[in-house]
Amino acid sequence: MIRVLLAEDQGMMRGALALLLGLEEDIEVVAQVASGDEVVATALETRPDVALLDIEMPGRSGLDAAAELRERLPSCRVLMLTTFGRPGYLRRAMESGARGFLVKDGPVEELVAAIRRILAGERVIDPALAAAALSAGPSPLTDRERDVLSAASDGATIADIAARLHLSESTVRNYLSAAIGKTGTRNRIEAARTARHNGWL
Repeated sequence: MIRVLLAEDQGMMRGALALLLGLEEDIEVVAQVASGDEVVATALETRPDVALLDIEMPGRSGLDAAAELRERLPSCRVLMLTTFGRPGYLRRAMESGARGFLVKDGPVEELVAAIRRILAGERVIDPALAAAALSAGPSPLTDRERDVLSAASDGATIADIAARLHLSESTVRNYLSAAIGKTGTRNRIEAARTARHNGWL
């Protein structure tokens, strides 16, 4: 049996996926979680073969959970699922150790096949998303610029961001200025919106 952990914050979607996967003779959903914070501890407890992770969840993102799973439970293969086919997400998912990346609007047969394929050692990537990621190129933002821009996206002041990230206010301004320049936008709100749209945040 292929043991699967399912991480999805929308209860109806999580229940439907668990039900559909449970119909397969060789797949057993051994755990379901609703937030990114629960993924690693639950995986260590239930030892799944495959973790299906939504990218955008309460608490930690699926990308962060995938990176920690790679370190703490390397035998578990990660398959990312997302509503948003953003090129930057795909690149970040691969960097965090995910073996597959699918958008949620595909047929369930595709998901089942992907689970079996990544367990057999293959990589499975939504073809349209792969093409978009190649044409979009890598994120121009450094990790620090991404942190600062992410902290700025909720309307926080320079002082708030500096305190939250333990940086000086002038350093925060420099990072924001660089991020605005790299995204070709006019201000930090637009920069954050553009970066989020491209999956860089």
